Amino acid sequence: MRLVKCWFCSSTIYPGHGIQFVRNDAKIFRFCRSKCHKNFKMKRNPRKVKWTKAYRAAHGKDMTQDKTFEFEKKRNRPERYDRNVTEDTLKAIKKIDKIRSSREAEHINKRLKPNKQKKFKSEVDEIGQNISLIKAPGSYQQDSEKMKVLVSTNKSVQNETMEE
Repeated sequence: MRLVKCWFCSSTIYPGHGIQFVRNDAKIFRFCRSKCHKNFKMKRNPRKVKWTKAYRAAHGKDMTQDKTFEFEKKRNRPERYDRNVTEDTLKAIKKIDKIRSSREAEHINKRLKPNKQKKFKSEVDEIGQNISLIKAPGSYQQDSEKMKVLVSTNKSVQNETMEE
């Protein structure tokens, strides 16, 4: 089963799906859906359309350079079937998939970290500006003066009888 990539959005195209466009110079363009085909006909640049993988790679949204991507490369050299090699390959694929997913999560956290700090600072500033909505207007002065309340330490006779 041959899986090919969409020329516009870089998603995988499964057999029997998609559209194939052949230009006059015999260059073949494959598209996963009509949305990609229409954008191609409108001469849109995939690096400027936000939902494409090219845009995400160009703007640092997705991981583009990682050693785990080398395992996905197409190899045209045929290999002789060996059960042990196949078994080891399947185990390695699972390990590589775990490594890639953890690295992608780390990449996303790195990207979002500066934004979290900005968001926190803006929220603190907003609370500082609108503190009157949270506290009553007179409570500012009371906080500085702090009132003392005397509490008696000896118990009354009535409370002792109720406890027993």
